[in-house]
Amino acid sequence: MNDTLPIWQPPPDFAPLESALPGISVFAPRPKTTQTDAPQIFKCPQCGASTKFDVAAGGVACEHCGYTTAPIAQTVGLQAQVMEFTLETLSKAETGWGVTRKEIHCNSCGADMAIPENALTATCPFCASNRVNVREASDDQLRPRFLIPFKIQPQATRALAQSWLGQGWYHPDELGASAIVDHFAGIYLPFWTFSAQIASGWKAEVGHERQESYYDHNDKSWKTRTVIDWGWENGRVKIDVADLLLCGSSRVSQVLIKRVEPFQLKDLVSYAPDFLAGWQAQAYDQTLPKAWEQAKADMRERAKSACHSNIGSLHVRNFSMTADFNEETWRYILLPVYVAAYKFENKVYQVMLNGQTGAIAGQKPVAWWKIWLAVAAMLSPGLCLGLLGLPLLLAGGIGLVPLIIGLIFFIAGLAGAFFLYQKAVASEAV
Repeated sequence: MNDTLPIWQPPPDFAPLESALPGISVFAPRPKTTQTDAPQIFKCPQCGASTKFDVAAGGVACEHCGYTTAPIAQTVGLQAQVMEFTLETLSKAETGWGVTRKEIHCNSCGADMAIPENALTATCPFCASNRVNVREASDDQLRPRFLIPFKIQPQATRALAQSWLGQGWYHPDELGASAIVDHFAGIYLPFWTFSAQIASGWKAEVGHERQESYYDHNDKSWKTRTVIDWGWENGRVKIDVADLLLCGSSRVSQVLIKRVEPFQLKDLVSYAPDFLAGWQAQAYDQTLPKAWEQAKADMRERAKSACHSNIGSLHVRNFSMTADFNEETWRYILLPVYVAAYKFENKVYQVMLNGQTGAIAGQKPVAWWKIWLAVAAMLSPGLCLGLLGLPLLLAGGIGLVPLIIGLIFFIAGLAGAFFLYQKAVASEAV
């Protein structure tokens, strides 16, 4: 009888690893090789010239010979596939842009943008600086799954900007005519969308108002007053949050992003490198875990508001809440914007335009002498009535009425002046 044991062989999908202990063999599952698409280079098949995505044609077009081809993409809208928060999902996700691209890094504001391989961009569209470095685009980030193509043609951006610059009475009169928006750069910005179901339980002391009668010994009469009865209560609410949108770039003004929203996600199409032909795209620097934490904070605030609505009383104290998240999903998408910087009186201002809807927002210089004249006009009626009423009051007591009216006008003017000042400051801020 042969007692020799057979030599153990590892499974076919296992490979040896370096062992920290001599004489001990270690095997682990062989890393799976993922098949990636070869990067595309956009050359015209007819004449060999460079091509770019043409908004009017709705496809990749050659400016040299007129050749046009539509990208192979499907309109998915709000039914765009969502991703779960699992290691398997992340490990299977594709990376890179799927197309050969370069990247410029701005030494002034720190922005990074992927640009076409044959582009000769030398100016940052976010801060108008020419202190940029060109380098190879990184291919280790997640590849976007969906995007909204540009709907606004580049030729229309200048007219939209000039019309917007001419709006507003408290801006310099010559702004619309002399301020030149040199160049709008069409950029696909990275965005995360998050969806989840939140089940929240709340507990608080809730006060309910009731009317009671009491006897006023001073007036020797019965009167009615409002009292609040406090007691502990609890409850549960459930809300669904769908497609919460967060920008994946920290280099873009979040104020301007909010001003040009919303984007119509019903126009989402499956990602294809063709859409990036001739256009810039920015990779995310707000990672998925960081963006998800921010999204959860926003969702908790929504759940908190839902809990307060469920309470049914304005009198609440010692409030506490729990929030359980379920069905958490995410998408990584690209959304179209135009970004430009213009100069007025040697100062740089930023403008952003929604590449889908045409909504525009940005910085505008303020003619502060107009603001101060308006403030003076708002405050002068109250001051004049006060100055008129005060001597009359001292002389014979007949100035009380104009003094009170003047005080009312002054308070109203002060409120209007404060609102106008805040609006003017916000116009120059980003």
